[in-house]
Amino acid sequence: MTNQETTDSNNPVIEKLEEKDTASAIAVAGHPLHAMSVHFPIALVFGTLAVDVFYWWTADPFWLRVGLWTSGTAFVAGIAAGIVGTAELVLVPGIRARVASWAHAIAAVTLISVAGANWGLRLMEPSAVLPHGLLLSVLAGILTGVAGWHGGKLIFDHGIGLMVSPKD
Repeated sequence: MTNQETTDSNNPVIEKLEEKDTASAIAVAGHPLHAMSVHFPIALVFGTLAVDVFYWWTADPFWLRVGLWTSGTAFVAGIAAGIVGTAELVLVPGIRARVASWAHAIAAVTLISVAGANWGLRLMEPSAVLPHGLLLSVLAGILTGVAGWHGGKLIFDHGIGLMVSPKD
């Protein structure tokens, strides 16, 4: 047993926190829906960034159309994943009680807002992709990393949403 584990097991605040339920409230066959749905907006955010770089290099208007679709789909998929994540945050006391949950939620909502602004820019003024769309795509990529870091902490450090059977 490490020193950190000894310290945590003697800490009454952490013991009280660990008593709270952390099982997913919205799952399909035991698999948390939020964890399954975030992959799509993540891939599309980075896809939009790649498309913006291709447009910057080639100036081919094809990439403007692709960026419109990837940014819009990233926004819509982010909204869907965010609704499920918000429901988990509200419904599961063990999730609500952890600071990483709130940091993840704030980063994710900010990310969804940036993705929406990125899509809106492309809808209203496609020629503004360089430099504003590219900058929004870079910011969205950074925010994806921040939200993902905190989401990973929730899963790997706190066991949020994991449904482990007694035989595991």
